[in-house]
Amino acid sequence: MDPTLLTLLVAVLGFVAVAGFGFVLVGVNPSQARTQKRTQAVIGRNEAREVKSRRGQSSAQEQRRKQILKTLREEERKSKKARFNIAARMQQAGLGDNVRVFWMMSAGLGAAVVLILLVIGQSAPVAFGLGFASALGLPRWVVGFLANRRTKKFTEAFPDALDIITRGIKSGLPVHDSLRVIAQETAEPLAGEFKRLTENLALGMSMDQSLDNMYERMPTAELRFFGIVLSIQSKTGGNLAEALANLSSVIRARKLMREKIKALSGEAVASAFIIGSLPPGVVMLISMTSPAYMLPMFTDPRGKLMLAAGGVWMAIGIFVMRRMINFKI
Repeated sequence: MDPTLLTLLVAVLGFVAVAGFGFVLVGVNPSQARTQKRTQAVIGRNEAREVKSRRGQSSAQEQRRKQILKTLREEERKSKKARFNIAARMQQAGLGDNVRVFWMMSAGLGAAVVLILLVIGQSAPVAFGLGFASALGLPRWVVGFLANRRTKKFTEAFPDALDIITRGIKSGLPVHDSLRVIAQETAEPLAGEFKRLTENLALGMSMDQSLDNMYERMPTAELRFFGIVLSIQSKTGGNLAEALANLSSVIRARKLMREKIKALSGEAVASAFIIGSLPPGVVMLISMTSPAYMLPMFTDPRGKLMLAAGGVWMAIGIFVMRRMINFKI
């Protein structure tokens, strides 16, 4: 045999031997390869399932958050609408819902103002204008003042009601019994509103419907938060006592922030009051000390026009300053 051919054959055989030895050391048998492929496939499916589960959880949380925001916007719209509804404002003030009596009293007040002004010698247009303003504005202002005062008292006492419910749940009482304790042991207006709530529940209404009716009588953000917590807890479960305790802490923090803002804006409120009352006060003092000096402002048409323009500008200024110092929390 040719020595060159023999050398080439030995080299090829040596290469095959070395490659086989290396494959034995580092190679993987077919069963191990199939096992690795199957493991990677299972791991890939598990990872895809986990990613899908995470996306499902995030989408569910996003949908729940959107639903809560939608509910809050709807309730805010209802609350704004209730501010101009006489029946709703009378219920908030604790005066019932008899709107006919309200309009009868308003008409009687307007007629009395017109008669008094005509008796003291005012002209008919002035008397009827002031009478119409008194009939339309003064009763609404009184009802609004009573409603705001009652709503404020309810909001200040509401965290105590949440604490009663929390302690009742921790001691083993059902939610309805805790609500009944609030209706019996607390002061007005908290007791009256929770008494109506328990009566509605006893008549067979659901908790959501009863809280909606309560919110119509007392449209506060704190009561809306309470309804949302109960609704979410009834659907998803969880520790209701802990949720209500956290809600009570949040409401107390809101109250503290409200008082802090009130203290910080006290100077601006005082300035607005002084600036708004200064022009009418000056006109009144000059009219008392020198009536002849201010008489043309009330008798001359140009003076009346100046007074009307001044009143409009003062109203605009007061409105702007009120918007600047009125913070919504």
